[in-house]
Amino acid sequence: LCRALLPALAVALLGLAAAAGPRQTPALELAQELAEELWSAGLPGDLPELEPECRSLLAAFAEGSAALTGCLGRRARPVRLCQGCHGHYRRLLAQYGSIAGAVGNSSESHNCAKSILTSDRLQIVVTLSEFFNETWEAANCANCLKNNSEGLSNSTEEFLDLFNKSLTCFEHNLQGQAIDLSPNNYTEVCKNCNETYTKLNDLYNHLQRMNRQGGESAHSAHLCIDVEDAMNITRKLWSRTFNCSFPCSDTVPVIAVSSFILFLPIVFYLSSFLHSKQKKRILILPKRIQSNANLVNIQEKYS
Repeated sequence: LCRALLPALAVALLGLAAAAGPRQTPALELAQELAEELWSAGLPGDLPELEPECRSLLAAFAEGSAALTGCLGRRARPVRLCQGCHGHYRRLLAQYGSIAGAVGNSSESHNCAKSILTSDRLQIVVTLSEFFNETWEAANCANCLKNNSEGLSNSTEEFLDLFNKSLTCFEHNLQGQAIDLSPNNYTEVCKNCNETYTKLNDLYNHLQRMNRQGGESAHSAHLCIDVEDAMNITRKLWSRTFNCSFPCSDTVPVIAVSSFILFLPIVFYLSSFLHSKQKKRILILPKRIQSNANLVNIQEKYS
């Protein structure tokens, strides 16, 4: 009976200490000490107490979650999630895997996975893990990284290098014409940075085509969010801010095909007219028919 009352007594002591308020620190400390002594005296084994190993795993996951959350928040604008946070995300996956596969030392009932992941309705650790996984998948960061997610892929590094060169070109030419030209005249930017911007735009279109051909996921229509955001920034600067025109390589074929379609009706009607004129027959009455007609007229005249 006394053993059965130990949990209730310990909880009551903690409740009294909490009710004493923040000013009664001695009472709080005394209640905590008594509660710890009661817990150590022996409590039923099904209470949700974590072993030291499980506590260590939970603390590591909490620190990893905080680090990844801070990284995502700091790199939200401009978007640099995949570039700067892939290390934090990879470590968090490993920490969650350690929790899911770890077993305590005492008995099977103290399985860390069971105690941490499924012991309550809210399941905070599972919810946090699902949130990070869904965010990472929606950002399509796998398209920016190598297969083992240890770093950026070669194509991503090439794109980011051209992106940085484009921004450097914009800045350099803006500084050069700031004194001589009006703020709305960005001729030098359009002229000197056209080659770099064209290479960047062509590489982005190539990456999009490759991604659509090989992607099967729900987000396969998109590149990783870092690349998309960088390209959106560059295109807005090029077209809206600098008002530069980007020459389209398909202009000549489009004009040729349009002209051909435009002249098709003229060619059709002209050919129809010439064809019908060649087949048109001019009917000439024979002389014999004309003479008979004259005879009839003479007969009518003298009758």
